[in-house]
Amino acid sequence: MSSRELSEWLRTRSAHQDTEELPDRSGTPTGQHVLEILQKRRGDLTADDERTMRRVVDRIHAERGEEPEPKAGQENWRHRLMSLGHDPLKEVRDAAARK
Repeated sequence: MSSRELSEWLRTRSAHQDTEELPDRSGTPTGQHVLEILQKRRGDLTADDERTMRRVVDRIHAERGEEPEPKAGQENWRHRLMSLGHDPLKEVRDAAARK
């Protein structure tokens, strides 16, 4: 996901019926850190950023397992991945758009 897509998702995910978080505080701490990383220039990345992204990639691989995309009823699975900056359906949509 792009930084814009992730930012919009985190705000959407954090919006509640009674309250809505401030845009710069929406989402999980890990999701916010990924967003900060995506908004940086490559030369500005730190060792902490690299550790965070390695943890996130490992977590995404563990969550996805052998499933290339979610099946019906797995909406929460997709939303957990999206909160980390990975939309498993984006690959499918992008491939279909290229055809």
